[in-house]
Order: sequence, then structure tokens, then C-alpha cells
Amino acid sequence: MVEESIQREAIEAAVHAVAERIEAEKTYLTELDSAIGDADHGANLHRGMQAVVEAIEDTDEEDPAALVKLVGRTLVSEVGGAAGPLYGGSIMSASTEFAEGIDTASTVAFAEAYLAKVEDRGGATVGDKTMVDALTPAVHTYKKSIEQDELPPLAALAKAVDAAERGVAFTTPIRASKGRASYLGWRSVGHQDPGATSTLYCLEAILDVATEYLDGEIDRDATSPTVPDESAEADGSPEGEE
Repeated sequence: MVEESIQREAIEAAVHAVAERIEAEKTYLTELDSAIGDADHGANLHRGMQAVVEAIEDTDEEDPAALVKLVGRTLVSEVGGAAGPLYGGSIMSASTEFAEGIDTASTVAFAEAYLAKVEDRGGATVGDKTMVDALTPAVHTYKKSIEQDELPPLAALAKAVDAAERGVAFTTPIRASKGRASYLGWRSVGHQDPGATSTLYCLEAILDVATEYLDGEIDRDATSPTVPDESAEADGSPEGEE
């Protein structure tokens, strides 16, 4: 595991990268939110990330878990609406997974804990047209890529970003079942979810930073190879033979 000072440097770089991406996309995020929400997602998240940048720069804390918790706490206090508790509160809760530092195993645990808390706080599942539609495939792909496919973290993260992008596209043709967008009923169909979109932007920014700190190559194709037919394997027959 790398020393705490390097971990702090990486966290600070990720914070700056996310803040810059959200600033660049805040108008677009607000446009998405104006169609099915309160028209404030971009502005609120931008304000929150600017506050996070200041908070990280103003602290001498080196402990990774404490730094990540500070990110979440700042978002909770600065971001209005549902986004503050969903993003910030979930980060605060998941930050405990970094108690022993940041390594491959703890990043998987953090991702799973973050997703679980988002689901718990928002009460949303895949198909409700929320940030969960991008977050769930990203987390599952990251975990599978590391624990089953045995890919290095950078490659796994790249595939997770691709999975999130597919999740964002999935939100456009479906009807919202949670949040303000659900009030629109069928009128929510045809609109991309802003929370899923900002989740993708955050992951893309983190991936950009990860390329500077981790070894490996990037392939953002999250599709999996064909899974062998289990029933065929069970009786000893090659797949497709009877």
C-alpha cells in the first residue's frame, strides 16, 4: 500500500478533477434537471464541489478515511435537495472502508458500501430512472472485473465507467418511478436522468486521475465474454452439443 501522503495527493487530485468536470457540465446538468426535476442539480452540485475543494485544501489531514469523510460531510452541508444526502451522506458512510488505507480491496468495499447507502437513502433500484441506474452497473462491473476477471484496478475502473455510461443511456427511454421526475409519469420518458449523468461525470473524472497513479491500460468496453453453458458442463458435453 502506498504511503498516506500519496493517497492524500490522489484524493485531492480526484476532488479537483470532479469539481472541474461538474463546473464544465453544470449548465447541461441543470438543463437535464429542468426537464424532469427542480432545475438546480448542476448549480447545487457545482456549489458543493467548490466547497469540497476548499475544505480539502484547508485541512492538513492525511488519513484517507478522514479525508473522504470530509468530502461527504461538506457535500451534505453545501448541496441542497436530495443530492446532498445521497452523494455526501453515502460517501460519509462508505468512507469507513478506507480505515486501513486505500488499496484494491478497500476500493471494492467502498463502492459496494456507497451503492448500498444510496439505495437505502433514496429507496431506488435499477429501472427507477435515478443515479442508481448508472451506479449499480458501475459497481457490479468493477467488483466482477477485479474479483472474477482478475483485472488490475485501472482496467476494472475503465470498464466500470463504460457500464455507467450504458446505465445513463438506459435512463432515457424509461419512466421515472422515484424522485421529482416520478410526478411527471409518462412525460418523464425520453429524458436522460441528471443524477445518473453526474454520477458518470464523477467516475470519468476519477478515471482520468487514476491513469496518473495506477499502472495498466484502459479498455472502456464493459461487455463480458460468452458464459459457458453450465448444464452442458455438468454432463460433460461441449457447449451446443446434445
